[in-house]
Amino acid sequence: MIDDRAIVAKGAKIASNVTIGPYAIIGDNVEIGEGSWVGSHTVIEGQTKIGKNNQIFQFASIGAVPQDKKFQGEETFLEIGDNNILREFCTIHLGTAQGGGITKIGNNNLIMNYVHIAHDCLVGNEVVFSNNASLAGHVIVGDYVIFGGFAKVAQFTRLGAYSFLVANTDLGKDVLPYVIAGGSFDTMKLYGLNGIGLKRQGFSEATIQSLKNAYNVIIRKGLTVQQAISELETMLTSCPEVQLFIDMLKQSKRGILR
Repeated sequence: MIDDRAIVAKGAKIASNVTIGPYAIIGDNVEIGEGSWVGSHTVIEGQTKIGKNNQIFQFASIGAVPQDKKFQGEETFLEIGDNNILREFCTIHLGTAQGGGITKIGNNNLIMNYVHIAHDCLVGNEVVFSNNASLAGHVIVGDYVIFGGFAKVAQFTRLGAYSFLVANTDLGKDVLPYVIAGGSFDTMKLYGLNGIGLKRQGFSEATIQSLKNAYNVIIRKGLTVQQAISELETMLTSCPEVQLFIDMLKQSKRGILR
Protein backbone atom coordinates (compact mmCIF):
# COMPACT_ATOMS: atom_id res chain seq x y z
CA MET A 1 0.00 0.00 0.00
CA ILE A 2 3.07 2.23 -0.40
CA ASP A 3 3.22 3.92 -3.80
CA ASP A 4 6.37 3.10 -5.78
CA ARG A 5 7.09 6.80 -6.14
CA ALA A 6 7.16 7.43 -2.38
CA ILE A 7 10.51 7.59 -0.55
CA VAL A 8 10.42 5.62 2.69
CA ALA A 9 13.64 5.34 4.70
CA LYS A 10 14.76 1.85 5.72
CA GLY A 11 14.57 2.71 9.41
CA ALA A 12 10.94 3.83 9.30
CA LYS A 13 8.41 1.62 11.09
CA ILE A 14 5.29 1.45 8.97
CA ALA A 15 2.35 -0.81 9.91
CA SER A 16 1.36 -3.29 7.21
CA ASN A 17 -1.93 -1.63 6.25
CA VAL A 18 -0.72 1.99 6.04
CA THR A 19 -1.29 3.77 2.72
CA ILE A 20 1.41 6.18 1.51
CA GLY A 21 0.81 8.23 -1.63
CA PRO A 22 3.19 9.18 -4.43
CA TYR A 23 6.16 11.46 -3.72
CA ALA A 24 5.63 11.34 0.02
CA ILE A 25 8.89 11.30 2.03
CA ILE A 26 9.08 9.32 5.28
CA GLY A 27 12.22 9.63 7.43
CA ASP A 28 14.32 7.03 9.24
CA ASN A 29 12.93 7.60 12.74
CA VAL A 30 9.25 7.79 11.84
CA GLU A 31 6.66 5.32 13.15
CA ILE A 32 3.17 5.17 11.62
CA GLY A 33 0.41 3.02 13.13
CA GLU A 34 -2.22 0.77 11.60
CA GLY A 35 -4.86 2.11 9.27
CA SER A 36 -3.22 5.48 8.68
CA TRP A 37 -3.24 7.22 5.31
CA VAL A 38 -0.55 9.61 4.07
CA GLY A 39 -1.24 11.75 1.02
CA SER A 40 1.08 12.60 -1.84
CA HIS A 41 4.00 15.00 -1.37
CA THR A 42 3.73 14.84 2.41
CA VAL A 43 6.98 15.01 4.41
CA ILE A 44 7.18 13.21 7.76
CA GLU A 45 10.58 13.34 9.46
CA GLY A 46 12.35 13.52 12.82
CA GLN A 47 11.65 11.35 15.85
CA THR A 48 7.97 11.19 15.03
CA LYS A 49 5.47 8.62 16.28
CA ILE A 50 2.03 8.57 14.68
CA GLY A 51 -0.75 6.34 15.99
CA LYS A 52 -3.59 4.48 14.33
CA ASN A 53 -6.15 5.57 11.72
CA ASN A 54 -4.76 9.02 11.05
CA GLN A 55 -5.30 10.84 7.75
CA ILE A 56 -2.49 13.15 6.69
CA PHE A 57 -3.29 15.06 3.53
CA GLN A 58 -0.99 16.16 0.74
CA PHE A 59 1.80 18.69 1.32
CA ALA A 60 1.69 18.51 5.11
CA SER A 61 5.04 18.89 6.90
CA ILE A 62 5.21 16.79 10.06
CA GLY A 63 8.18 16.46 12.44
CA ALA A 64 10.46 19.18 11.06
CA VAL A 65 12.98 20.83 13.38
CA PRO A 66 11.65 23.68 15.54
CA GLN A 67 11.69 27.30 14.41
CA ASP A 68 13.73 28.19 17.49
CA LYS A 69 17.25 29.62 17.51
CA LYS A 70 18.02 27.72 20.72
CA PHE A 71 17.58 24.38 18.95
CA GLN A 72 20.98 22.82 18.25
CA GLY A 73 19.99 19.45 16.86
CA GLU A 74 19.16 17.73 20.15
CA GLU A 75 17.10 14.55 20.04
CA THR A 76 13.52 15.70 20.53
CA PHE A 77 10.17 14.17 19.64
CA LEU A 78 6.73 14.54 18.13
CA GLU A 79 3.91 12.24 19.16
CA ILE A 80 0.53 12.14 17.41
CA GLY A 81 -2.27 9.92 18.73
CA ASP A 82 -5.09 8.11 16.91
CA ASN A 83 -7.90 9.11 14.54
CA ASN A 84 -6.60 12.57 13.71
CA ILE A 85 -7.20 14.39 10.42
CA LEU A 86 -4.36 16.66 9.27
CA ARG A 87 -5.33 18.62 6.19
CA GLU A 88 -3.27 20.19 3.41
CA PHE A 89 -0.15 22.25 4.22
CA CYS A 90 -0.39 21.97 8.01
CA THR A 91 2.94 22.04 9.89
CA ILE A 92 3.73 20.39 13.22
CA HIS A 93 7.25 20.59 14.66
CA LEU A 94 9.42 18.60 17.06
CA GLY A 95 9.91 19.72 20.65
CA THR A 96 12.97 21.42 22.11
CA ALA A 97 15.24 20.41 24.97
CA GLN A 98 14.27 23.58 26.85
CA GLY A 99 10.56 22.89 26.49
CA GLY A 100 10.35 19.29 27.67
CA GLY A 101 11.58 17.68 24.47
CA ILE A 102 8.23 16.77 22.94
CA THR A 103 5.34 18.17 20.95
CA LYS A 104 2.24 16.07 21.57
CA ILE A 105 -1.11 15.81 19.78
CA GLY A 106 -3.90 13.68 21.26
CA ASN A 107 -6.72 11.78 19.56
CA ASN A 108 -9.65 12.62 17.27
CA ASN A 109 -8.47 16.10 16.35
CA LEU A 110 -9.29 17.97 13.13
CA ILE A 111 -6.39 20.12 11.97
CA MET A 112 -7.39 22.08 8.87
CA ASN A 113 -5.40 23.67 6.04
CA TYR A 114 -2.30 25.74 6.86
CA VAL A 115 -2.54 25.23 10.63
CA HIS A 116 0.81 25.62 12.41
CA ILE A 117 1.55 23.87 15.72
CA ALA A 118 4.97 24.88 16.99
CA HIS A 119 7.51 23.16 19.22
CA ASP A 120 6.58 21.84 22.65
CA CYS A 121 2.83 22.37 22.25
CA LEU A 122 0.56 19.91 24.05
CA VAL A 123 -2.82 19.45 22.36
CA GLY A 124 -5.58 17.35 23.90
CA ASN A 125 -8.37 15.36 22.27
CA GLU A 126 -11.32 16.31 20.03
CA VAL A 127 -9.82 19.72 19.21
CA VAL A 128 -10.78 21.57 16.00
CA PHE A 129 -8.28 23.93 14.39
CA SER A 130 -9.92 25.93 11.60
CA ASN A 131 -7.89 27.07 8.59
CA ASN A 132 -4.70 29.06 9.30
CA ALA A 133 -4.92 28.86 13.10
CA SER A 134 -1.43 29.04 14.63
CA LEU A 135 0.12 28.08 17.96
CA ALA A 136 3.47 29.51 19.02
CA GLY A 137 5.73 27.33 21.16
CA HIS A 138 4.80 25.77 24.51
CA VAL A 139 1.03 26.27 24.18
CA ILE A 140 -1.24 23.88 26.11
CA VAL A 141 -4.68 23.16 24.63
CA GLY A 142 -7.38 21.29 26.56
CA ASP A 143 -9.88 18.81 25.15
CA TYR A 144 -12.74 19.94 22.86
CA VAL A 145 -11.29 23.40 22.19
CA ILE A 146 -12.34 25.03 18.89
CA PHE A 147 -10.15 27.56 17.06
CA GLY A 148 -11.71 29.92 14.54
CA GLY A 149 -9.88 30.62 11.32
CA PHE A 150 -6.66 32.67 11.56
CA ALA A 151 -6.71 32.54 15.37
CA LYS A 152 -3.18 33.05 16.73
CA VAL A 153 -1.90 32.07 20.19
CA ALA A 154 1.24 33.44 21.85
CA GLN A 155 3.83 31.18 23.43
CA PHE A 156 3.30 29.64 26.91
CA THR A 157 -0.46 30.24 26.75
CA ARG A 158 -3.08 27.78 28.04
CA LEU A 159 -6.58 27.18 26.69
CA GLY A 160 -9.05 25.40 28.94
CA ALA A 161 -11.20 22.50 27.79
CA TYR A 162 -14.39 23.29 25.83
CA SER A 163 -13.32 26.87 25.16
CA PHE A 164 -13.96 28.57 21.81
CA LEU A 165 -11.52 31.02 20.22
CA VAL A 166 -13.17 33.41 17.76
CA ALA A 167 -11.76 33.80 14.23
CA ASN A 168 -8.88 36.28 13.78
CA THR A 169 -8.14 36.31 17.52
CA ASP A 170 -4.66 37.25 18.78
CA LEU A 171 -4.42 35.58 22.17
CA GLY A 172 -1.79 36.46 24.78
CA LYS A 173 -3.46 35.39 28.04
CA ASP A 174 -4.74 32.08 29.35
CA VAL A 175 -8.36 31.25 28.56
CA LEU A 176 -10.68 29.64 31.09
CA PRO A 177 -12.43 26.38 30.22
CA TYR A 178 -16.00 26.50 28.88
CA VAL A 179 -15.83 30.12 27.61
CA ILE A 180 -15.84 32.03 24.31
CA ALA A 181 -12.94 34.46 23.82
CA GLY A 182 -11.95 36.77 20.98
CA GLY A 183 -10.24 39.97 19.92
CA SER A 184 -6.70 41.24 19.41
CA PHE A 185 -3.97 41.52 22.03
CA ASP A 186 -5.20 44.93 23.27
CA THR A 187 -8.94 44.28 22.88
CA MET A 188 -9.25 40.64 24.00
CA LYS A 189 -12.40 39.87 25.92
CA LEU A 190 -14.68 37.07 27.00
CA TYR A 191 -18.11 36.61 25.44
CA GLY A 192 -19.50 34.45 28.21
CA LEU A 193 -19.94 30.73 28.59
CA ASN A 194 -19.81 28.53 25.48
CA GLY A 195 -23.37 27.36 26.11
CA ILE A 196 -24.13 26.02 22.63
CA GLY A 197 -20.89 24.08 22.56
CA LEU A 198 -21.58 22.57 25.96
CA LYS A 199 -25.07 21.48 24.89
CA ARG A 200 -23.61 19.81 21.82
CA GLN A 201 -21.22 17.90 24.05
CA GLY A 202 -24.05 16.58 26.20
CA PHE A 203 -23.84 18.85 29.25
CA SER A 204 -27.15 19.05 31.08
CA GLU A 205 -29.01 22.32 31.58
CA ALA A 206 -28.38 22.07 35.32
CA THR A 207 -24.63 21.67 34.81
CA ILE A 208 -24.51 24.56 32.34
CA GLN A 209 -26.33 26.78 34.83
CA SER A 210 -23.87 25.79 37.56
CA LEU A 211 -20.96 26.61 35.25
CA LYS A 212 -22.55 30.01 34.52
CA ASN A 213 -22.68 30.64 38.25
CA ALA A 214 -19.03 29.66 38.57
CA TYR A 215 -18.14 31.92 35.63
CA ASN A 216 -19.84 34.83 37.39
CA VAL A 217 -17.81 34.15 40.53
CA ILE A 218 -14.61 34.55 38.54
CA ILE A 219 -15.64 37.38 36.23
CA ARG A 220 -18.39 39.44 37.85
CA LYS A 221 -17.68 39.59 41.58
CA GLY A 222 -14.36 41.44 41.57
CA LEU A 223 -12.59 38.75 43.60
CA THR A 224 -8.90 38.01 43.69
CA VAL A 225 -7.85 34.71 42.13
CA GLN A 226 -7.46 33.08 45.55
CA GLN A 227 -10.84 34.35 46.72
CA ALA A 228 -12.46 33.01 43.54
CA ILE A 229 -10.81 29.62 44.05
CA SER A 230 -12.10 29.43 47.63
CA GLU A 231 -15.67 30.17 46.54
CA LEU A 232 -15.51 27.78 43.59
CA GLU A 233 -14.38 24.96 45.86
CA THR A 234 -17.67 25.21 47.73
CA MET A 235 -19.49 24.43 44.45
CA LEU A 236 -17.67 21.17 43.67
CA THR A 237 -20.09 18.88 45.48
CA SER A 238 -23.03 19.93 43.31
CA CYS A 239 -21.00 20.45 40.10
CA PRO A 240 -17.68 18.55 39.81
CA GLU A 241 -17.10 20.17 36.39
CA VAL A 242 -16.17 23.38 38.23
CA GLN A 243 -12.82 21.72 38.98
CA LEU A 244 -11.55 22.73 35.52
CA PHE A 245 -12.05 26.40 36.44
CA ILE A 246 -10.11 25.87 39.65
CA ASP A 247 -7.29 24.04 37.90
CA MET A 248 -6.84 26.83 35.34
CA LEU A 249 -6.80 29.52 38.01
CA LYS A 250 -4.14 27.63 39.93
CA GLN A 251 -1.97 26.72 36.93
CA SER A 252 -2.04 29.94 34.93
CA LYS A 253 1.33 31.62 34.44
CA ARG A 254 0.45 34.28 31.84
CA GLY A 255 -2.61 35.49 33.71
CA ILE A 256 -6.26 34.67 33.08
CA LEU A 257 -8.28 36.62 30.54
CA ARG A 258 -11.09 38.26 32.60
